[in-house]
Amino acid sequence: YHYYMAKKMLFLAFFHGSGMPCSRGIPNLRHTVCTSSTRNMTVIRQMLHITTIKHKKRKTHDEKNASNVLNFSPKTKPKERVVDVWKNMTVTDLANTMDRDVDHVFEVMTFVNDSVYYNKPSSVIDNFVVIQDVVKKSGMKCRTVPRPDVKEPETINKDATKRPPPDPSVLVKQFGGITQHIGAFSVKLQSKDTITFLDTPGHAAFTAMRARGAQVTDIVVLVVAADDGVMEQTVESIKMAKAAEVPIIVAINKIDKAEADIERTKDMLMQHGIQVEDRGGEVQAIPISALQKTNLDILSEAIALQAELMDLKGDPRGLVEGTVVESKTDPHRGKLSTAIVQRGTLRKGAVLVAGLAWAKVRVMFNEKGQLVQEAPPATPVEVLGWRELPSAGDEIIQVESERRANEVMRWRQSLQQTEKQEVDREAVEAKLQEHLKVYKPQLEERRRLGKYKMRRTGPREKEIKDDDQGPRVSIVVKGDVDGSVEAILDVLETYDDNEKCKLDLVHYGIGAVTETDVELADAFNAIVYSFNVETPDRVKKLAKENNISIRPHNIIYKLIDDLKKEISASLPLIDLCQSVCEANVLQMFEITEKKKKLPVAGCRCTKGVLKKSGKYRLVRGQEVIHEGTMVSMRHLKNEVDSIKKDVECGLRLEDMTVTFNPGDTLICYEMKQEEQTTDWDPGF
Repeated sequence: YHYYMAKKMLFLAFFHGSGMPCSRGIPNLRHTVCTSSTRNMTVIRQMLHITTIKHKKRKTHDEKNASNVLNFSPKTKPKERVVDVWKNMTVTDLANTMDRDVDHVFEVMTFVNDSVYYNKPSSVIDNFVVIQDVVKKSGMKCRTVPRPDVKEPETINKDATKRPPPDPSVLVKQFGGITQHIGAFSVKLQSKDTITFLDTPGHAAFTAMRARGAQVTDIVVLVVAADDGVMEQTVESIKMAKAAEVPIIVAINKIDKAEADIERTKDMLMQHGIQVEDRGGEVQAIPISALQKTNLDILSEAIALQAELMDLKGDPRGLVEGTVVESKTDPHRGKLSTAIVQRGTLRKGAVLVAGLAWAKVRVMFNEKGQLVQEAPPATPVEVLGWRELPSAGDEIIQVESERRANEVMRWRQSLQQTEKQEVDREAVEAKLQEHLKVYKPQLEERRRLGKYKMRRTGPREKEIKDDDQGPRVSIVVKGDVDGSVEAILDVLETYDDNEKCKLDLVHYGIGAVTETDVELADAFNAIVYSFNVETPDRVKKLAKENNISIRPHNIIYKLIDDLKKEISASLPLIDLCQSVCEANVLQMFEITEKKKKLPVAGCRCTKGVLKKSGKYRLVRGQEVIHEGTMVSMRHLKNEVDSIKKDVECGLRLEDMTVTFNPGDTLICYEMKQEEQTTDWDPGF
């Protein structure tokens, strides 16, 4: 065995001693030669060394020259977790996306502003800033993403709509508006409450404004003059308030006048269903004097009391909803609209849609012209930033983005175009039916005649009929605000005298009179009526050069009176028959002149003075037998030119075929031309 092992070791010693490299994976071996005393032979022993010192890697030249400086890597901050958030998350959604419980979210919300409204796990957080603050205060970062796993179906109706009614637990108190003149303003009471007044004019022409006021306000203050009592406009306002289901407070004004009668006014109100408190009703009636400022504090307390009884509240959260009170074009600031915020809080940068107009709010002003940063519910503000001018009465709805606003505009315009096409289709259908009523009988007649075709009788009727016959008045209307122009157009709609004179509205608009208005008036021979707007000097010069009349007015009924005079002046003169005198026929006898028998009426003058040069009408009973001139008038065989009253005479007409009967009446008349006046009654 020893011999065999010695031989194997000798072979290994020879292999390594030959300078050949070791096999891969075999550790380095160190060999020694030992002498065995037993067998007198040399034995190679293999010794395995694994010490790292003996096998340390040698340094390179660069490593040797490097300085012995200890380099430490910088401390890395722990990375903040990024969570996905989206708009209108619920409290539960926010807790799940942060991997926290709902209690953690509520605890963080105690340190976040404007988060008191979200007090339930199912509450929708419509303020995105609150979501960002909660995530930040939780030590995380947020990344805005679309709502996950929710595919909104393609809706057919892409219009902007109002939100559902708010949760009563998040409402805050506020007072509503009052109606009486065009405009909106706020008044702060001694109790630190603020009342927003919406004034509408009392003139009969401003019916639409009063109707809008009744729909927008929470309380209607019906101002009745103590001297005049209940007028037609007062009755109209009562009906509008009842239709809108708005409570009424009566303010009996002008009590400082000597002819004021408060009790009579209350009795007149009862006749129209307004029963005041001292008559056993529930309507408050406060006698005031706006001129002397009498009992105005009592009126304010009555409004505040009514608001307390109604428990008026407003929702300051979420997207804004409101109403356009008035619109106008300011020559310096551009398109402006006065709006009443009814829900939400309006801020700069909000995107609004109203009717066929939209805006990105650039600036807001209060009724004093001062800049405001936000407008809570029941606040009137002037909004600057409209692309197109909205109409008074349009509903204002806030949308998420400008892209959404453009989508709403396209949708509403398509609806308007569809409605217009439907109206046009009905008009075409009516025209077709009218044509068929004439065409079908003609077709049947041609078929009946066969080869003997029916020939045309007379000239062919024109396809396009000339409608320019008769007098015509064309006008251009420019006003200061949309409501004023609307009121004027409503009055013009009542014009019903087109048979005498046609009234054409060439153009209407808001703002000052421009060169374009003058050019239109020149093309259509129209008159320019400006209502409460100034006309620049360059436009006046251009109008004078083109002989165009620009008529400024600031009172609506004076404008309408001027238009009525213009219509009357365009009407032709009419011939009026005026009776001058009368004579009764007593007997007819005949005379012979040149062998001709001529009828002569023996008459007695009963009225006025008969004149030979006048025109005469022979009346028998109620029928006019003849009209003509007189050729002979005799008194006692003498030819005369006139016959006085109660004098008998003989009269012979130019027409010798006319015969007379006893009891007939000869009326002497003369024709006069007089100017016509239009029968148009605008209602005031």
